[in-house]
Amino acid sequence: MSAERDGDGQATGLRRRDLLRRAGLLGAAAAVPVGIAAAPALAVEEQREQLAALTATEARALNAMVARLVPTDASGPGATEARVGRYIDRALAGDFKEAAPLYAAGLAALDEYASGKHGALFYALDPARQDDVVADLEANKATGFTPNAATFFETVRTHTLQGMFSDPVRGGNAKFVGWDLLGYPGVKMEYTAKEQRTTGRIKAVHHSAADYAIFNPRTTSAVEEAMDHHGH
Repeated sequence: MSAERDGDGQATGLRRRDLLRRAGLLGAAAAVPVGIAAAPALAVEEQREQLAALTATEARALNAMVARLVPTDASGPGATEARVGRYIDRALAGDFKEAAPLYAAGLAALDEYASGKHGALFYALDPARQDDVVADLEANKATGFTPNAATFFETVRTHTLQGMFSDPVRGGNAKFVGWDLLGYPGVKMEYTAKEQRTTGRIKAVHHSAADYAIFNPRTTSAVEEAMDHHGH
C-alpha cells in the first residue's frame, strides 16, 4: 500500500482512506469533516501512562506504526488521538494475550528492519520513510519477521481498526474521535421519530455502552449477585 505524497514529501490521507475502504467504512467517514487535534501533546500523555503489556520501546514503535495506518491529517484525527496504542496494549494483557509474542517479535523486527533500511529505529524515521517500511510489511517484502511481515501487518491493521472504532470503554476511540469520524452519535437507548426519518447526521451524544447500567459489567454483576442472594 503506497501512500501519495504532497510537495514536501509528506504522506497524504491515502493510507487512511485505503484502511477505511477495506474495512467497509469509507463512505461514512468521507461524509464527516473533522478538525485536526494536537498529536504531540497526546504522545507525551501516552509516555506517562503505565503500560499493561508492552515495554516502553515496543509501545514507541507500535504508536508510530498505527499513526501511519490512520494518520492525523486534513480529514481528521487519527490513531494517535484515538489512543489506539493504549487499546492494543491493554488488549495484549487480556483478550489478545495469545498475540503478545507476535507483537514482541514483530515490533523488534520492525525496528531492526527500519534501522537496516533507513538507519534509524522506526519511530525516529520521517513519515515518508515510515510509510516505505509499512508498505514493505504489507507486501511481505520486509525480512526478519515471524512467521512473516504480512501476518504482523494484518494483525496490527485489524487491531488498529478495532482500537479506532470500538467502544471507548476498551481504551481506544478516545474522546469518541473514531465515532465522530464515522458520524456515529454514540450509544443511544432510543431514537425519536424525527431522528429515524432524518437522512442527515444525528447529534452526537458521546455515550459509551458502559455509561448505561444495563451494559456495564460491574453493575450487571452486582444486580445478579443481589438477585441470587434474594432468591436464597
